Amino acid sequence: MASIDDAIIAFDKFLRTVAGPARPGRPNPASAEAEAPLENTERAHAAALMRVNHCGEVCAQALYQGQALASSNEGLKSALGQAAREEEDHLAWTEARIAELGGRTSLLNPLWYAGSLAIGFAAGKAGDAWNLGFLKETERQVEAHLQGHLDRLSPTDVRTRSVVEAMQRDEAQHARTAEALGARELPSLVKALMKASAKVMTSLSYWV
Repeated sequence: MASIDDAIIAFDKFLRTVAGPARPGRPNPASAEAEAPLENTERAHAAALMRVNHCGEVCAQALYQGQALASSNEGLKSALGQAAREEEDHLAWTEARIAELGGRTSLLNPLWYAGSLAIGFAAGKAGDAWNLGFLKETERQVEAHLQGHLDRLSPTDVRTRSVVEAMQRDEAQHARTAEALGARELPSLVKALMKASAKVMTSLSYWV
């Protein structure tokens, strides 16, 4: 019965993540900022970058779910659940900003979700220390990725920047939490493969 329940919960999570709308638990950081006038090209570029970030949050939900499903460590599952709830805020914030900018979310989100769920489950099966190591490295790479977006966004686009900056702070905290819980450092080859796969996802999601 537990496996059937898990499957139902997993499918419900999939539908809520890819079909939305996401429901944030915290206020949107952009709500405190005024909308700045942007050129059409700046607006389109910001919408595409936020589509990439939204796609990353879809992947994060699937990764955490896969990692939690594969682990029997209740402390680890609790930490993953907390991170997932904060990432759901990111999902809602990016979704809202995309709408404000006149953009759309990625058409490939169901594909990314399915692949990330499988990767997360595999990481979980490798053991708690490696599971946490995967989480830490994922968050470190996402933090760097978000810095790249801040470097590429218009300095006057304070609403978009406020969302990205808040996301970046959360990702850094998730990495520190994973390290404190006993994360192992991943081999360089695994880190490189993670970075390469993320590059494919972000490049495609910018356009599709």
